[in-house]
Amino acid sequence: MLYPAPGPACEALYLLKDLSNQPLPQPLSSDEKLQKLLSQWGVASRRQSEMLISTGHITVNGVKAHIGQRANPAVDDIRIDGRPLNSNNRPDKHYVLLNKPRGVVSTCDDPQGRKTVIDLLPTELRQGDIRLHPVGRLDTDSTGALLLTNHGQLTQVLTHPRHHIAKTYRVRVEGSPKDNTLEKWRRGISLAGQMTAPADVNVLHPKPPALLEVILHEGRNRQIRRVAEQLGHPVLSLHRSAIGSISLGELSLGQCRELTPQEVKKLLDLL
Repeated sequence: MLYPAPGPACEALYLLKDLSNQPLPQPLSSDEKLQKLLSQWGVASRRQSEMLISTGHITVNGVKAHIGQRANPAVDDIRIDGRPLNSNNRPDKHYVLLNKPRGVVSTCDDPQGRKTVIDLLPTELRQGDIRLHPVGRLDTDSTGALLLTNHGQLTQVLTHPRHHIAKTYRVRVEGSPKDNTLEKWRRGISLAGQMTAPADVNVLHPKPPALLEVILHEGRNRQIRRVAEQLGHPVLSLHRSAIGSISLGELSLGQCRELTPQEVKKLLDLL
């Protein structure tokens, strides 16, 4: 389903998510850190679980929880805003692809009041207990594909470096990199003392400013911009066209669509 981009801001309590109508996993037999436990049970990603804990939404045995606290769902009464962990009345899972415009931040809320990716979602995906959140980040100055979901466990898996999910970018750079420069990029260069993983780098239009296609299998902070700067060809524009096999296609800037069943299955197969 294709959605146009609306404008109102998201709700203040953007992180709070209830539990799903899917069966919960079997109780763990030992204590786990609370943020890890909430992620395993599909409440939220670990990072968002930490925010839920620190903002007082989680209690354990009637007492507000704290970061790093351990709990055991087999014996402890764990609640979200007074609601116990159970499989009743949890919203359906949603998996959304957004074509993020430039100037929009990849967060659920922004202290500086800038427009967020949540603001671009249609009203029906921003109300109630759906509580979508972005999977990973895309720089404010960058555009393109960004996944959003309310499936906390999937978020944890997709953002874990061991999965090496390919991300495809179209990158406009200053000048026109020579073959030996491109080969350095492909082999990997040192960023902050650590080599980048091999990347696929192809020239789409060599005339300056050159247009490149870059496929990464890792995702360090502002990696493409940092590598291009170090190689002497600063980035002028950066657009992510695909995440794995999930492509933007004809999706316009600022629009989003729900993933197809086939796309969702490929993601869930990673769990």
